[in-house]
Amino acid sequence: MEDTEDHYKVLGLPSGKEGAKLTAGEIRKAYRARALACHPDKRPDDPNAVAVFQKIQTAYDLLTDENARKAFDDFLRLRDERLQRQQHKASEIGAKRRKMMDDLTRREKEFEFQKQQEDKEKAEETKAAKKLQEEIARIRALHAQRSSPAFNFASSRVAAQDSKKKPPGEDLDKEKVIKATWNSLDGWGDYSAERLREIFEKFGTVEDIVIRRKNSKKKASAIIVMGSKDQVDAATRSPRGDVSNPLLVLTFLPSATNSGYEPENKQAEIIINTELNNIFGAGYHAYEDTV
Repeated sequence: MEDTEDHYKVLGLPSGKEGAKLTAGEIRKAYRARALACHPDKRPDDPNAVAVFQKIQTAYDLLTDENARKAFDDFLRLRDERLQRQQHKASEIGAKRRKMMDDLTRREKEFEFQKQQEDKEKAEETKAAKKLQEEIARIRALHAQRSSPAFNFASSRVAAQDSKKKPPGEDLDKEKVIKATWNSLDGWGDYSAERLREIFEKFGTVEDIVIRRKNSKKKASAIIVMGSKDQVDAATRSPRGDVSNPLLVLTFLPSATNSGYEPENKQAEIIINTELNNIFGAGYHAYEDTV
């Protein structure tokens, strides 16, 4: 359509702001050159030659008319501004779209990475749980083996052979031994090996504990092997244990600070010697021997 035709370009001239600055002489010169080149007489075989020549004539007539040219320049300016706005908007939309796509790609990568981390942690947890079950099964099997008659028989034979090699308590330093006695009424206020170890470890190293209870279950005693003679002296200087059921603590042999000490009577010494025979060295273990 003629109303949308760029008449500057029809004449081979620059359009837009540059076209608006052209003089009438420059427009006339361009028209003559185009009309001469596109005249129908020079293109007898071109069926569009007449239409092209008419466009050239119309463009020249419009651009040489002052009012028509001003209206055309205004049209071109508004059209170019509109096209620039559309291009800018399209550019912004494209940038936003690219940003959205980049954000989506980044989130997908983060999600995939997080999923891989969760799968890895789950696999490690499953592996740890399996290892724990294997250890529990191993410990149960070990306990079952130890409680079996065959294992107990073998342990008894080993203990018997060891007892033949060396009498029980032969290497024990009796100056490091103390005896603790307390009341045991239906378990009320009773002392376990763990409780005794807690009490006497305040004075040093507790190497071994052996608990014995009388047949009446009203009296209980324990043989405790300390780490040194000084620790024995410290443990026997004052009452020990709970206020409601204190411990009676005595040394087996005289210490450096009490060289005149002797057992109360021969029978007490025999009892302590008998209990010492139940200690097989200092092995950091505690057990209860209920009689």
